[in-house]
Amino acid sequence: MALPRPPRAVIFDMDGLLFDTESLYRDALAAAAGGMGHDMPEPVFHSLIGLPGDASRRLLMDHYGEDFDVDGLWDASAEHFHALARGQDFLKAGVREILDLLDDLALPRAIATSSRHEDVAFNLGRHGLEGRFHAVSAKGDYSRGKPHPDPFLVAAGRLQISPADCLALEDSHNGVRSAASAGMMTVMVPDMLAPTAEMEALCARIIDDLHVAADLIRRSLQP
Repeated sequence: MALPRPPRAVIFDMDGLLFDTESLYRDALAAAAGGMGHDMPEPVFHSLIGLPGDASRRLLMDHYGEDFDVDGLWDASAEHFHALARGQDFLKAGVREILDLLDDLALPRAIATSSRHEDVAFNLGRHGLEGRFHAVSAKGDYSRGKPHPDPFLVAAGRLQISPADCLALEDSHNGVRSAASAGMMTVMVPDMLAPTAEMEALCARIIDDLHVAADLIRRSLQP
């Protein structure tokens, strides 16, 4: 089964979709929380996946208490993350192949992420992918983060492509909600979060990896 219609652009989530960073973030947050005398339960971490900063802050304060030093946790976890990521290749399977296909098809593409522009630059630079995306929508570029549609709408606007003509590739529940509410053809490539009945209802397809996504794009554009 191909996509509902041929895409004119592709918009990618970043963490867990392009880069295998969610497990690194989990380990970094656990180490940072441990250094502050706390644990980081797996359900709490899973609840953070795909959330923007303000919502993540609220969730952590609800869990640890109003006086919890969220900024201290973020700073320490960033140090742990870069230590864990140093020297590692954490590119997800099929990324280079799908980007090469989009080059061959002359299809524009963007990143829509809850992370910072600095994180996008770090991840792209670490894997030699600078210049492979035509636009980035990241923290600070929109007023409401995922699960609201704003990150994907900003990305589509920067590509000057109608959201309805964009294929959105996401791994998280909040990301799928965001892309679907933006009116995009949404395909889930699960990472740490399993698909649910809600995800099945919101998505055009749920697939195993980006190799399958490339095949879907190729078949959708065949005459």
